[in-house]
Amino acid sequence: MKSGLVTIKDLAHELKISPSTVSRALKDHPDISVETKLAVNELAKKWNYQPNAVALSLKQSRSNTIGVIIPEIVHFFFSSVISGIEDVAYDAGFNVIICQSNEKYDREVANTRTLLANRVDGILVSISKETTDFGHFYNVRDRVVPMVFYDRVVPDFYADQVIIDDLDAAYRATKHLIENGRKKIMHFAGPQNLLIGQQRKNGYLKALKEARIEIDENLIIEADNFEKARLAAIKVLDEKKAIDGLFAVNDLTAIGAMQTLQKRGIKIPDEIAIVGFSDGRLSGITNPTLTSVDQHGYEMGTVATEMLLKRITSAKKDYPFETKVLNANLIVRESSVV
Repeated sequence: MKSGLVTIKDLAHELKISPSTVSRALKDHPDISVETKLAVNELAKKWNYQPNAVALSLKQSRSNTIGVIIPEIVHFFFSSVISGIEDVAYDAGFNVIICQSNEKYDREVANTRTLLANRVDGILVSISKETTDFGHFYNVRDRVVPMVFYDRVVPDFYADQVIIDDLDAAYRATKHLIENGRKKIMHFAGPQNLLIGQQRKNGYLKALKEARIEIDENLIIEADNFEKARLAAIKVLDEKKAIDGLFAVNDLTAIGAMQTLQKRGIKIPDEIAIVGFSDGRLSGITNPTLTSVDQHGYEMGTVATEMLLKRITSAKKDYPFETKVLNANLIVRESSVV
């Protein structure tokens, strides 16, 4: 049995026929006899022959590979997005290269270079928390490589994108707290250089203004992960801020705050009601279970990939860029209702 990487020449040598005959047999060419096709395919299967993807991409001017840049795979939302991406790509005959920026600008830049070097046909991107310079994305666009941004998008950048209505979702989350009698609602916000951070804060402010609740800037703290939320919650308690509600930019922030408050003897939701954002797996197993906004990560992944593959495979390359806005719904659980 042949060991190592099997080539068409190896198959041809074993069967004592020409490499071109092997190639045509593998492609089911009508000029090749049934007996030869059978012999070639049986040996190819036996030796686990795989076509050379690089050679095929050079020949076809397409690699049938797409790249994905994701901030952090550890988050349930982003892992759900990846599941949607891979399902659609696999069904369409495309491979997926996944790169993680780990919320770092430098790594995101390196990710784009790696994907371009690997001749991907297109890139799906959700930008990092650190990213404020978008030159690397302009470089991708100048190389005429299609891009689709999902969840975290680049402002005023001409590209396809898939998002949810973060402002409306945050508005409804905060309004839910108000309708349940909460008047002093704190917001643990995301980075304001990200549009999602801005929009979720704006939705929170919109709900307060509509209810004619005075806005207290001291009740808005940037805390977008578990540790920052824990420290922010300690500060709230130490400063004896009189709050009765909390809207957090994501679930891990909400859970970090919840656990810290509970350790200090605060009853949730009796004393402080809490709402998160993203509706990950942890939201259903916290005690109490966490009210959260469902971002539909899997659907976002499938829609973004369908948009990218359409851009890659369409004969028409200059059709207008699209923005698809997915519905997000509030999942009410025990953390916000007495």
